[in-house]
Amino acid sequence: MKQEVLGEEKLREVLQQRNLRVYWGTATTGRPHVGYFVPMSKLADFLQAGCEVTILLADLHAYLDNMKAPWDLLQQRTRYYEMVIRGILTSIGVPVDQLRFVCGTDFQLNRDYTLDVYRLASLVTEHDAKKAGAEVVKQVDHALLSGLLYPGLQALDEEYLKVDAQFGGVDQRKIFTFAEKYLPVLGYGKRIHLMNPMVPGLTGGKMSSSEEDSKIDLLDSPKDVRKKLKRAFCEPGNVENNGILAFVKHVLFPLRSGFVIEREEKWGGRKAYSEYQALEDDFANELIHPGDLKQSVEEALNSLLEPIRNAFDSPEMQQLITTAYPMAVKKKVPSKGCKAAAPVPGNIEVLPSRLDLRIGQIKAAKKHPEAENLLVIDVDVGEAAPRVVQSAIAGYVSPEMLPGRHAVVLCNIRPRKICGLESQAMLLCASKGEGHDKVIELLDPPEASAPGDRVFVDGHGEGEPDAELKPKNKVLERLQADFSTSDTCVAQWQGKPLLTKLGKVVCQSLTGAVVG
Repeated sequence: MKQEVLGEEKLREVLQQRNLRVYWGTATTGRPHVGYFVPMSKLADFLQAGCEVTILLADLHAYLDNMKAPWDLLQQRTRYYEMVIRGILTSIGVPVDQLRFVCGTDFQLNRDYTLDVYRLASLVTEHDAKKAGAEVVKQVDHALLSGLLYPGLQALDEEYLKVDAQFGGVDQRKIFTFAEKYLPVLGYGKRIHLMNPMVPGLTGGKMSSSEEDSKIDLLDSPKDVRKKLKRAFCEPGNVENNGILAFVKHVLFPLRSGFVIEREEKWGGRKAYSEYQALEDDFANELIHPGDLKQSVEEALNSLLEPIRNAFDSPEMQQLITTAYPMAVKKKVPSKGCKAAAPVPGNIEVLPSRLDLRIGQIKAAKKHPEAENLLVIDVDVGEAAPRVVQSAIAGYVSPEMLPGRHAVVLCNIRPRKICGLESQAMLLCASKGEGHDKVIELLDPPEASAPGDRVFVDGHGEGEPDAELKPKNKVLERLQADFSTSDTCVAQWQGKPLLTKLGKVVCQSLTGAVVG
């Protein structure tokens, strides 16, 4: 996906009269990664060209997008984003005193803005709102109304920030065209839209804050950077969806006006490139080994990250990380002169917000062809296709009774093969007794629940679940010990009920049962 400009003629007209006023916004959700260097390097270009640049810390958008940022953490995450962005810009030599930082809730809650949201809501169709957010807002079959409001607010930001242009990634294009359509209907001017390409992630797909293996965090240690780069997709001669080459092209070349491959003399020695295409051609012709490319990128990337790590080296900044991402802190950047202590798994607090629990609707169920205690169940969990779940409930639940009913499904366990068939999730049940006296019941969500609806423990609804529960961390095992049913058959964790937005999750008759 290439960079693009919408409204180039208007851009030329503005530049003939005065400096361009442009803004770039970011929803304050997951922790920013090295992909943020791409828009930051472009902001540096805008400033050098004399543009008036505003950075919008879109905290309200972060909440509206399926509550990726809980309401009570918005302030801390906004502060974290501002400090990280300042660190990135300082790292690449951009004078931050020329920038204007604006927090979304500082103006998006005022009377005029709110009235315009209502005006838009009376004009925009559900189809247009969903289409506009398709590449940005998390898509589920039964979307929350908040996600449909998201594109409208982003359009209104252009008017209330009083800018000529909005800058963003090409994944924002549908929101930009939405703004061009609807702002004039409200009597506001159509803005210019500038787009930069998206950098592929380390696994070849999109670099995402919520996918640990796809990204390098801005505060990752040199050891972690090396480890992630070693695992990164970088097939010899393959230049498609190559996140390593893309980072060189869109970050290192613009910032350093070139790139150097460092390698031993017997493999060709040191080679400097002043043009990216020459580097890509050499890689495509397998004149550069992936290992040499990764090592050279590692050195260049660590030199960019070091000032950011140093900026977060103080106790104050470490505390900010902890308060902004209380469920996501895995390791801290060690203070200078201090050796980071190895984590002790048994002493790390594990909270149920790490579980991706959803409502599922069972579409089909049958006995496993090779295991008499297993049922093979197709479950709709709000995704494009049902997941296949294998559950050891064949002797307790009739498969004929399951199609059409709702259940609670754990969706972020690692898929595994059982008796030759893959199981892609886990069905939660209540069980009591042993041997012939054992009874198992599926958990029952509230009536009117929909596939994909989130299930959470009361008081732990904030934060994003792990992309995948790593077996070696034993997160599920440690949490599962505290799941049970109450005296009134309510599913609970440490005495706190399991909830959806519609109410409590229960079982039919088992009290004091184990849930798992």
